[in-house]
Amino acid sequence: MFNGKTILITGGTGSFGKKATEIILKKYKPRRLIIFSRDELKQFEMSQIFPSSKFNCMRYFIGDVRDKERMYRAFQGVDFVIHAAALKQVPAAEYNPFEAVKTNIHGAQNVINVAIDQGVKKIIALSTDKATNPINLYGATKLCSDKLFVAGNAYVGPDQTSFSVVRYGNVVGSRGSVIPFFMKAKDNGYLPITDPAMTRFWITLEQGVEFVLFCLEHMCGGELFVPKIPSMNIMDLARAMAPDCETRVVGIRPGEKIHELLISRDDARQTLEFDNFYIIQPQFRFWTRRSSWHDGQNVPDDFEYNSGTNSWRLTLEEMKEIIKDL
Repeated sequence: MFNGKTILITGGTGSFGKKATEIILKKYKPRRLIIFSRDELKQFEMSQIFPSSKFNCMRYFIGDVRDKERMYRAFQGVDFVIHAAALKQVPAAEYNPFEAVKTNIHGAQNVINVAIDQGVKKIIALSTDKATNPINLYGATKLCSDKLFVAGNAYVGPDQTSFSVVRYGNVVGSRGSVIPFFMKAKDNGYLPITDPAMTRFWITLEQGVEFVLFCLEHMCGGELFVPKIPSMNIMDLARAMAPDCETRVVGIRPGEKIHELLISRDDARQTLEFDNFYIIQPQFRFWTRRSSWHDGQNVPDDFEYNSGTNSWRLTLEEMKEIIKDL
């Protein structure tokens, strides 16, 4: 699907974008792979890893999803877009709400409008577990973004552009997440714990990229994809990372949950289960005519995908194996 095609990744210098670039270059032969992001230093550093002299498909495009005019230029001739750009730090979004709205909501609207106008074939947007029944601003902006991308399929009219969303949990080792934070904190001899009962969904960066590429290839347009992934308690994570460190409970941060949801009970009636993932179906009149997901099973009406009740748990040994190379 990706051979000979042009792919653009917004927020392409982030953890996801770098790993996606690595995997795409290893498995496929794209005509162009465009890294669209606003940080020139990160683009320079990434271009040392994936230089255009070695990978002649690589393009580095300075731009911001807030800048619609710049995006028109970047999206010319693009076949597929992976929308990974976001302001995602929960405390930063609480303190800078207007900035989060501009990037996560207005930026999503720009991606949708420009993609339709420029004839992009498929766009898949990255979401987060915090968008399910959100209690913080980051989650609320991503829920709004998810709704915009799903609705984009009705907004597009007779054109062929399709939009879908992938929602998953915490990415092991991603920038600004708890694992890099614990790696630094353990040098102090203790790890700060917000709440000992806290659980989170976990996925590796490579698993996340592979799932997004699978969804991009197989999407019809309108699906919200959720992978089946394991959970882990924060105390078990601390024991896996630094068994000799003291832990100190510091209290939950503003906008945090004890457990995260990937699918709420309210979404259960629209949810189909497959072997390795779920799909939350859009409420379009034309969805049954468009959908090719006929082998999925309806989940029970009271179903929810909760990190606290998830039966698939990571063991200490499994987490140690995952983080050993970070």
